[in-house]
Amino acid sequence: QVQLVESGGGLVQAGDSLRLSCVTSGRTFSNYAMGWFRQAPGKEREFVAAISGSASATDYADSVKERFTISRDNAKNTVYLHMNSLNPEDTAVYYCAADQSGYGSSIYYSTRRHDYDYWGQGTQVTVSS
Repeated sequence: QVQLVESGGGLVQAGDSLRLSCVTSGRTFSNYAMGWFRQAPGKEREFVAAISGSASATDYADSVKERFTISRDNAKNTVYLHMNSLNPEDTAVYYCAADQSGYGSSIYYSTRRHDYDYWGQGTQVTVSS
């Protein structure tokens, strides 16, 4: 069982930056691909970014490319989402998730919500105009 706890959300103005963190339990963190998803009110949960176990591969939704960066520190069992140039359309609850499908792979990651096995409780990001 993997537990995930997100932090770092808040209320910011358009153009500001935030860094979200997600700390996971367990001693095999580096074997999981990790992802960030978000869900705005009245909308489905959508993919934001993903990173492979070794951090050698990453992917981003088109809407956040060149503004957001996903990274991980396997020694700290933590994945991050660095968000720059935030705009009101980024307002959502942000969730981190762990995917064990490619357990042990250094390059595997998924952009599909249903591939992820464990989810955090979410952290709210609100961007005012």
